[in-house]
Amino acid sequence: MKTTEHMIDRRVARTRRSLHQALISLILAKGYDPITVEEICEAANVGRSTFYLHYTSKDDLKRSGLDSLRRHLDATARAAQSERGSRRFGFSLAMFEHAREHVDLYRALAGSRGGAVALGTIRQILSDLVRDELAADGDRGSPDAIPRELVAQYVVGAYMAVLTWWLDGGTKLPPDRIDAIFRRLATEGAMAKDS
Repeated sequence: MKTTEHMIDRRVARTRRSLHQALISLILAKGYDPITVEEICEAANVGRSTFYLHYTSKDDLKRSGLDSLRRHLDATARAAQSERGSRRFGFSLAMFEHAREHVDLYRALAGSRGGAVALGTIRQILSDLVRDELAADGDRGSPDAIPRELVAQYVVGAYMAVLTWWLDGGTKLPPDRIDAIFRRLATEGAMAKDS
């Protein structure tokens, strides 16, 4: 029985991977908006009924592809939290590295409706990670304390602005350098000077 379950799990994983790869290749070839489920199925060599067993739409397929990014960033952030003194906003470098590895995909998504869906999902992932980190920092009971949700929105908004600026500029700075700049700005503010 275990062998049959393992075979089914591998088959499901293979089908999902094929669908994701088909979507990415189509996005790079023609952008996101004009892609149809039929084209995705044809490129992945699967039937429409198989597609709909796994996903409700092409947006759902794209969103699910971001789940692996969420898991990776979450693991990276948790590792940084366990080494508490070493790294604030532990997701940052991993996200910059992911964006650089997939720069063509990010550029293809930019400006499309699909890009808005993807960026909205990425923003939600980062917001969750920042909220978790802030909660791990303990109680902020001071009457002068800034509400955690405001801090989370501020950090993620700043991060998305830096990420967009970096991608638009051709990712000329290496990921570790743009990460260090972001974390410095996020912790020291606008008065931080680049050294």
